Parts: sequence; C-alpha cells; structure tokens
Amino acid sequence: MDESKPQTGREEGSPADWRDADAYLFDIDGTLLVSRDRVHWQALHQAMLEAYGVDTTIEGIPYHGMTDLGILRAALARVGIAGLTFDLKLPYALSVVCREVEANRQWIVPEVCPGIPQLLARLAAENKLLGVASGNLEAVGWNKIQAAGLREYFRFGCFGDHSETRTAIFERAVEEVRHRLGPPARICFIGDTPEDIWAARRVDATIVAVSTGHFTSPELSCHRPDACVASCAELLAEL
Repeated sequence: MDESKPQTGREEGSPADWRDADAYLFDIDGTLLVSRDRVHWQALHQAMLEAYGVDTTIEGIPYHGMTDLGILRAALARVGIAGLTFDLKLPYALSVVCREVEANRQWIVPEVCPGIPQLLARLAAENKLLGVASGNLEAVGWNKIQAAGLREYFRFGCFGDHSETRTAIFERAVEEVRHRLGPPARICFIGDTPEDIWAARRVDATIVAVSTGHFTSPELSCHRPDACVASCAELLAEL
C-alpha cells in the first residue's frame, strides 16, 4: 500500500466527534510522553552494531512517525545494507533492541505530556477501552509507559515488532477493539504525526492530532484530522 496517500471512506469536510468513541488508542512518543534519555537511541545503535557489524546511528533519519523496524531499515540502507542481508539479520537486531532497553530501563526518564494522566483517568472512569498503537517494539513501548507511571490505564497494545507501517499497526488495533467490543465499536486514535492521521484515515477511524511532539499544530492541521490540539489538556477540557 502507498503510505503517502491516505484512503478513507469518510465524507471530506465532515470531521467526526472524538468524544463519541468507545475506544481510545494512543501513540507513545510525542503523544503520551517525551523521552529525553538515550536508552532507545542507544539500543538501536547497539542492534546495528551487533547484528550487522556497522557502527552507525539513527542520527539524521526523519524518524518521527516511523516504526522501529522502518527506522532500522532506513539507517542501514544509507550504509549499504538492504534487501535479503537486512531481512535475514532483522530478528536478531530486534532482539538486541529489546534486550538493551530492558537492561537499561532504570535510565528511562520520560516526561509525561500535559493533560495525559488526567485524560486517561477520566476516560477510564467512563469505562472507555484504552489501548496503545505505537511503532515502538512492544518491550520498548511498555517500558516507556511503565516508567511514565501510565501502565495501569491500558488494556492492550499493538506495536511494531511485526509491522513496518503504521497502517498495519492501526489495522491490528482496530481488529483488537472489535474483538473486545464488537464490530460497531467507535474508535479514536490520538497521535502527534501526519503518519498517525494518514493511518487512521486508512482504517476509517477518528483521529485527534496533538502537537506535543515534533510537528506543530499548523503542520498537523493541514492533513485534516478530526481535531487538532496543542496538548491533551485541551481534550480534557472538552469532555
């Protein structure tokens, strides 16, 4: 599928009301929290060193909105590692990332984005199903969420261990919600990148964009999310 062009059955110009959802699925980095430590960064570096034998980093890769798998592919492609060579060693590389994050989880020091604890508590009190839809590997994502003190709110997560595109992750998240709540369940994704908006459109879900990550509100608004806010504190005020 072409990841650059969103596909949606929604009538253009008719945004959905995010407050009507039965389930809310949150991205991690830039949406729930911001990690200023280097634990994840260093884990990716160690994986490329051990699995592929190259001392390179993800510096300069436009990784905002990318999956961990996609980030590794992009970083290694620019040093000449691609195709079958990349694919054969990928399982080991991913295991190294998870191992390194697990071993250094005490050094993960996330900054929780404004309004997040209060919004999660409010949605949970209203019996909404809360989940995670992130391009992080599962072990990486849950360690960040645990370090941020937010783990108790989430019933499930869909991650990038076996999916290189955000759309594939969102598709699995939709399937999980419908398995738990039934096919009529209304779903809202909350993310901080254009890729979150495009992926939500492809699965015909509501999308709220927040500018607590790398992208500004104008940069997100031009992709026509159902709502665009400076932070989740604004969503809390609308409930």
